[in-house]
Amino acid sequence: MLNSDQTDIDLPPTHSEPESVFSDCSGSRAGSAEDAGGGVGLCPQSRITEPGEAVKKDLQHLSREERRRRRRATAKYRTAHATRERIRVEAFNMAFAELRKLLPTLPPDKKLSKIEILRLAICYISYLNHVLDV
Repeated sequence: MLNSDQTDIDLPPTHSEPESVFSDCSGSRAGSAEDAGGGVGLCPQSRITEPGEAVKKDLQHLSREERRRRRRATAKYRTAHATRERIRVEAFNMAFAELRKLLPTLPPDKKLSKIEILRLAICYISYLNHVLDV
């Protein structure tokens, strides 16, 4: 309960108008005592509420190409790209293995390079075309 001497509860000051994160610090509160504990010399309007806002603000002045380069330089992007590339290469190698199974070679278990598989496939297709034409 509040006694007659205590009319207000000790709460942090509230603002009647919403303040933008991007507004300038020319207001009367920029150097007030309330900000002394806020640290690092920032005015209340420039404090960032979400972690990604600082990055977004920094990237606004960059060109599209420079933003793309910076995004691609992140560890998360590199990991995702490496995963996609690994899946692509595995699918590519499986396709070569399936093609290799369809080609006749002596000995049948002979290990062929990718270029040898392609050249042998070309020769085999032309041979089959020749057999059909005769």
